[in-house]
Amino acid sequence: MREVYLDHAATTPLDPRVWEAMVPFFREQFGNPQSLHRYGDGPREAVEHARAQVAELIGAQDKEIFFTASGSEANNFALKGIAFANENVGKHLVISAIEHHSVLNSARTLEKLGYEITVIPVDAHGLVDPAAVAEAVRDDTVLVSIIHGSNEIGTIQPIAEIARRVKERKRRIYVHTDAVMTAGTIPVNVDELGVDLLSLAGSAFYGPKGSGALYIRRGTRIMPYIDGGVQEKGRRGGTENVPAIVGLGLAAELARGEMGQRVAHLTALRDRLIQGLTAVDRVTLTGHPTQRLPGLVSVVVEYVEGEALLLLLNASGIAASSGSTCTSRALKASHVLTAIGVETALAQGSLVFSLGVGNTPEDVDQVLGVFPKIVERLRAMSPLYHKVEVA
Repeated sequence: MREVYLDHAATTPLDPRVWEAMVPFFREQFGNPQSLHRYGDGPREAVEHARAQVAELIGAQDKEIFFTASGSEANNFALKGIAFANENVGKHLVISAIEHHSVLNSARTLEKLGYEITVIPVDAHGLVDPAAVAEAVRDDTVLVSIIHGSNEIGTIQPIAEIARRVKERKRRIYVHTDAVMTAGTIPVNVDELGVDLLSLAGSAFYGPKGSGALYIRRGTRIMPYIDGGVQEKGRRGGTENVPAIVGLGLAAELARGEMGQRVAHLTALRDRLIQGLTAVDRVTLTGHPTQRLPGLVSVVVEYVEGEALLLLLNASGIAASSGSTCTSRALKASHVLTAIGVETALAQGSLVFSLGVGNTPEDVDQVLGVFPKIVERLRAMSPLYHKVEVA
């Protein structure tokens, strides 16, 4: 059976070039970067080189990049670090209704500690209104955190306009964006976005799992997330995962150099897949029709359960997902789909196909060849669909 992987929003395969760069730091260059002897020299230089590579990807300064073990850790670091360091200013944060769970759950934890969270709704396409975000800012607001690109519906937010409006309303405030799905995928520049903090993860652009970074603009007041030694200028303790950091750095460099051709390739496949899927009766695209990630296609299929769709697609050699990887096993309606107004019953029929640079038009054609038959088969067993057809 020909296998097709269309779950790149969950993780991307490691680029072979990245793996080759990582290997020496498992073996010959195994030293601790903090060691003063020669075994620490190579790893230390490699970590700083990777820091420069990541900084260049997003238009930052080297010293503004702090390595983490994931995008989720970076999000936790941003929200909790800013909240705890600035509680003398205020204990109010603003987020959107479609944030990643690492942001949502961090906010809920802060609520339990006495912080107040304002959640901004989105429209039917999943877009946040910049004016609504600015209006939510108060004298005691210390942080605004809005996701850049949704891993469930693909919508890309107008972060630059949001940041501009927020800072016009209150000059001394921090703006964070979860850019895990955008950094390394589409052009991202921290100065153009106007953000003070930005989260990214290597696993989203063909780097190693367990690698991530938080951009922290110079002068930002933030508490360390992991207490320990002097690593990462004392802001993130723990012995550096040198192989992962090296892999993240090279993945960032490759993404920057190849971004144009990657975006063009993914956009063409995405549009081809959208056209074919939505040609099936009662299959609807979710997210913004054009302002979306180049490789992400999200749909809802009426009168069919997403889990059954995934199982039959998998049996046909096609790997996809139903909503976020963080909740797909919980079999609950996605908070993102609920936020854009999709009814709970319909949200159970959600599907997300996330394309990668290794996918081909033949992969898309394979999906479109089996998808209508799978939908037809499942609807034949649906009493609700039968009633609609009779009516």
